[in-house]
Amino acid sequence: MVELIPRLSESGIAVRAVRLDSGDLIALSNDVRSVLDAAGASEVRIFASGGLNEYELERIGKAGAPIDGFGIGTDLDVSTDAPYLDCAYKLQEYDGRARRKRSTGKATWPGRKQIFRSFRADGMFDGDTIGLETESNTDTRLMLPAMRHGHRLQTSESFRTIRKRAQRSLASLPAPLRSLSEHSEYPVIISPTVRALAAEVDARMP
Repeated sequence: MVELIPRLSESGIAVRAVRLDSGDLIALSNDVRSVLDAAGASEVRIFASGGLNEYELERIGKAGAPIDGFGIGTDLDVSTDAPYLDCAYKLQEYDGRARRKRSTGKATWPGRKQIFRSFRADGMFDGDTIGLETESNTDTRLMLPAMRHGHRLQTSESFRTIRKRAQRSLASLPAPLRSLSEHSEYPVIISPTVRALAAEVDARMP
């Protein structure tokens, strides 16, 4: 098949990559890279897919396989080990009054909230506090209003800007939280103000 590359090029069709979708991706990618390089097609990249997850990507990376890109598979993007997320929307304030749900195992914290993130001296995330929107807190506010009365409040960002922000955020995660094998709890606390509001709501409920 590699003989088709120059023939297709003569017709104006550039072969930019080949795809591997099954089998031993490490061994196959090395074989394909050798064939392409020997044919003078070193610019052709190798793309791999087929049920890939984070552990397989780590294994392939450690092996130094000459794979240029991946199509992430079902095992990762639909979370086959935990196929559903049990969550629901609950109103925490209505007509200016804080509300909360108190069902066993489903209790919520009342009021309009904000997430405040603290950072260590080296710029790494140190922990989050769930507080009220009106709280005075010097930490970074994470939530910003996006829509009001049907109109967008924030300007559209380019893909490049979004990608850079995501890269900065990932780089700011403590090392254990970026590891596939280490485990560490990220500190998230409920502010005393939210706890006090919950007690106030409970006091006026039967």
